[in-house]
Amino acid sequence: MLDKSNPFHVTSTRVRFAETDAMGIVHHASYLLYFEIGRVELIRQTGASYTDPEASGYSLAVGDIRIRYIASAHFDQQLTVRTQAANTRSRSVTFVYEIVDATTGQILVTGNSKLIYVDHNGTVSHIPERWIEAIRPFDTSE
Repeated sequence: MLDKSNPFHVTSTRVRFAETDAMGIVHHASYLLYFEIGRVELIRQTGASYTDPEASGYSLAVGDIRIRYIASAHFDQQLTVRTQAANTRSRSVTFVYEIVDATTGQILVTGNSKLIYVDHNGTVSHIPERWIEAIRPFDTSE
């Protein structure tokens, strides 16, 4: 659950037609895309880049994802994605998300994803200290 007493990043997105089913309701897997939007934009706000690890031969691999569906989003609905970090460790970081209706503020989905820093062979490695320091202001465990 997002800890609103600590800093979090806010970004917006609009539900695209391709993200919905035949009834215009957002497909459950599309929320993972919204999580990614929030995570990438939080990293961008810190001054770090999601492409930096790739250029150095590393990746952030998803180790765990949890989603709680509360209410449906629909085609063309404006969404707000709130993102913060939790439990930043030397080799992993967990991101926490809330997706809300931008107009009403109703929480639609909550969740988290644990990302593990790995080299291109899949070996778990240490996250560069500059990344940990960049994420730290958004980390609720600090």
